[in-house]
Amino acid sequence: MTDLQIATCVKPLHIKEIGSKLNIAEDDLEYYGKYKAKLPSHLIDESRIAQGSLILVTAISPTPAGEGKTTTTIGLVDAMNKIGKKTTAVLREPSLGPVFGMKGGAAGGGWSQVIPMEDINLHFTGDFHAIEKANNLLSALIDNNIQSKKRSLNIDPRKVLWKRAMDMNDRALRNIITGLGGNSGGILRETGFNITAASEVMAILCMSKSLDDLKARFGRIYLGDKFDGSPVFAHDLHAEGAMATLMKEAIKPNLVQTLENNPAILHGGPFANIAQGTNSILATKTGMSLSDFVVTEAGFGSDLGAEKFFNIKCREAGISPKAVVLVATIRALKYHGGKPLAELTQEDVATLEKGFANLERHIESLKSFGLPVVVSINAFTTDTEAELDSLLNHCKHLGVRAALSFGWAKGGEGCIDLAHLVAEAAEETLAEFNPTYELSDPILTKIEKVCRTIYGTRNVILTNPAKAQLNRFEELGFGNLPICIAKTQKSLSDDEKKIGRPENFDIKIREFEIAAGAGFIIPIAGDMLRMPGLPGTPSSENVDIDSEGNISGLF
Repeated sequence: MTDLQIATCVKPLHIKEIGSKLNIAEDDLEYYGKYKAKLPSHLIDESRIAQGSLILVTAISPTPAGEGKTTTTIGLVDAMNKIGKKTTAVLREPSLGPVFGMKGGAAGGGWSQVIPMEDINLHFTGDFHAIEKANNLLSALIDNNIQSKKRSLNIDPRKVLWKRAMDMNDRALRNIITGLGGNSGGILRETGFNITAASEVMAILCMSKSLDDLKARFGRIYLGDKFDGSPVFAHDLHAEGAMATLMKEAIKPNLVQTLENNPAILHGGPFANIAQGTNSILATKTGMSLSDFVVTEAGFGSDLGAEKFFNIKCREAGISPKAVVLVATIRALKYHGGKPLAELTQEDVATLEKGFANLERHIESLKSFGLPVVVSINAFTTDTEAELDSLLNHCKHLGVRAALSFGWAKGGEGCIDLAHLVAEAAEETLAEFNPTYELSDPILTKIEKVCRTIYGTRNVILTNPAKAQLNRFEELGFGNLPICIAKTQKSLSDDEKKIGRPENFDIKIREFEIAAGAGFIIPIAGDMLRMPGLPGTPSSENVDIDSEGNISGLF
């Protein structure tokens, strides 16, 4: 059965019944049909948050299809509830880019899904649309001011940094020319699009603590410079009020359920390779206010999602996980050992063991934060007993807790062993995480600390344009912000061809971007782009709908 067929064969509970499991009054639920609801901010209880246990799920360096973080997260939540731990999943919303591109949907898989999966993978409650509209309103205001003669801020069109956004993989929009068509088309200038998940409006949504905070952050967006060299911010265009108005519903987290009728909160959807890669502070704090355990995930490998989760999100939110779950698969470790993608289903213990180096690097990086690590081996039907035993024995040799996870095939029942290990690890943790760098460190020092501690880099190299941008951001007073490195997810390095555990490599920072409203600097490493393209055979080719409205091909 496909993921969609499995999801549609389970009868969901009315969302008010899911809310009641969290002691949410019916009047506090803002219904989007029978199975989705928005949650108000007054449900957040800081005293309850301080007593709760937050669990982070991350992964080793993934294969193109991903290693099942969301599936593991949902299976773990269902298992935690089975063993008597009141637990909520807190996840990101899927982007239409991957849904119709390479990976397909992002609502989990098999018997570890959040539902209604077809709604979640498509328009859901409209959050992404609101983010696009707020982003592109600001773009329109910028170009309107450049064209204006009466209220001009004298913005230099060559120095505008802000880009438009669209929630789709469309490489043709990475670099564009606007203002064509003579005087009626505005001022001719070069610009481009980011995918919505990589936009600063998305980042601001996920970093905001209230509607007022959201509006203030919108006002702090750095747009570029005037002809005299002075900076221009969104508040100079009086944009923040209208932008926040467009986001008045999108700022509220969304409540749905797992296939086993346990609560799941979904909100925001930034990518971890080109943004901060985790759900909103509001969603995480809401979950921690309503349950004893919250299981959340951070995108791609721990070198991207987990690092940013700790150094950006947790630091800003004032929260700290109790344990980290590191998802590993036999297929990914064989890939990092050098086996071709087309041959990953073949038994090969020798190549698997070569790939253990990638697992070891991720464990070492995560241990730098000072929290216990539990390895979850996401099992596939093609895994052999010899391969699974080899990996379990290696984890035992490393002194790391490890369990097989069968969330896809068995749901929560398949993750019971993992749930016991996670609960055990969380109950042992008393200290908060150790950040990789101090905010007072110079920006370059922060980059070097992340690259050396997390990636295993030798040196960090800045291009001349990057040096100039770095100097500019420090002149503007942004030197104390955290960093959000945009880097390929396919390698610990900035070269996707360097699989496994690269040694003696340098990281090249091509350029910088600034998300002053969100509150971080974005060093862009290697050839990383913030608007992906579609693969040769997009997943959209499998998606269809019949005359009765039944959807097929979502996975």
